[in-house]
Formats: sequence, C-alpha cells, structure tokens
Amino acid sequence: MMETALRKALVDWLADDPLLSVALNTITEEAPARTAPPWLGIAASASTDWSAKDRRGREVRVAVELHTRGDEPGESGSLAALVEDRIESLPLAQDGFSVVTTTFLRARSEQRARNTRAVLMEYRFRLLETA
Repeated sequence: MMETALRKALVDWLADDPLLSVALNTITEEAPARTAPPWLGIAASASTDWSAKDRRGREVRVAVELHTRGDEPGESGSLAALVEDRIESLPLAQDGFSVVTTTFLRARSEQRARNTRAVLMEYRFRLLETA
C-alpha cells in the first residue's frame, strides 16, 4: 500500500537528517508514549485514488506534529522550518512508487498545557506506483 510505504519513507527520511536527529528526542510513526519533547510524529494520514491509465496512484495527505517545550515560539518555529525543508526534499524515487508532487497545505501552532507547544504541518503527496 502506497500510503503506508510513504509514511515509512517519510519517517526514515526525517530520522536520517543530521540536524533533526540531534535536535529531536524521537521521530516516529505515531505519537510516542513516553518520550519527552521535543519529538516529531505523524499525526494522521488519508489517501484517495490518483491513478493514471497505465498505473495506480494515490493522493496522500500527511499531517506531522512537532512537540516542543518552552514559552518561546521561535524555538519551535526554527525546528518546524527544518522539518519543512526536509519533507520538501524527500527524494522522488522511492521503493515501489515515485513522488510526483509534494505540496505544503497548512500549518497550525498552539501553546498547550505544562509549557508545551505543538506545531501541526499538513502536506499533500501525489504518488504513482513504479514497476
């Protein structure tokens, strides 16, 4: 399934970034149960058909959520910028599919309880199956 493969490729790609791997305690498929901020996880994803005449395709929307601690939004903003840059540089050629387009859709930031902050970033990926 292309959606699952994209999620795995995205987590691996983010975790392989030298700046993010140092700055974040974990980068994971879902919200970690026992990890202190800062961490990054895939909050949600959904897919629809985006097939061509000769091959299967999917349009996949993925929301990633960055959790940080502190009063200053600038700190989470700097980390969010690193995450955005890394997502937008995801290689087009993947195992079993290719990324045709990556589009930033929206972001939302909010202060939460116990001095934590969350930044949600949503992307749309259009994928085509490869042989």
